[in-house]
Amino acid sequence: MYATRIPKTVPVLFPEFLWTGSPEDRALHLTFDDGPHPEWTPRILDMLAEAEQKATFFCVGENIERHPAVFDRIRAEGHSWGNHTMRHESGWNISQYAYLKSFLDCEALTQSGLFRPPYGRIKRSQARSIGARSKIVMWDLLTGDFDTRRSPEQCLKATLRHLQPGAIAVMHDSQKASGRTMGLLQGVLQQMQSQGWRSEALAMPGAKAGIEGEFPH
Repeated sequence: MYATRIPKTVPVLFPEFLWTGSPEDRALHLTFDDGPHPEWTPRILDMLAEAEQKATFFCVGENIERHPAVFDRIRAEGHSWGNHTMRHESGWNISQYAYLKSFLDCEALTQSGLFRPPYGRIKRSQARSIGARSKIVMWDLLTGDFDTRRSPEQCLKATLRHLQPGAIAVMHDSQKASGRTMGLLQGVLQQMQSQGWRSEALAMPGAKAGIEGEFPH
């Protein structure tokens, strides 16, 4: 089970992570995890372009290597992008060395200075090392498009109940989520248009010194 809106107590426990944006200027942040995907990422990019909205794509390194043209399109169209590990590993189920190596391998491809841990699962020791060079981005609105038990209508209804300026909302450009993501995104974009809101790409700090392969001791 999960909460569509992250409880307010959670960000307090991890203040070093980015959980939400500023509600000023009626802006929020749409984010997409797990791509780039050869079919679904381009469809999402088409919808964002038509609506004149920008987003942030947290990319898996192996998918960047498989679909470099799609990754290039994300960058060319003015969106932000970030590191989502090389093979979508959970930080809870992998050694410190292996997780940090996966981060570094993917960061060599993305060089954005933004990182989102897959599943939101990361150990404090991992976060300390990665946070020394990249901004760790979480979210405060989980749309549930990854949940095969939910219908697109259920995802949209729950999302619109909590969607507001300042939100960092998570969706997915993946095969698993595609049956829910496209209808969800369409509804979200329509709601944003009706409210006069816009989606902005997250600022990328850029790669920091030492990204080639070592962490400070």
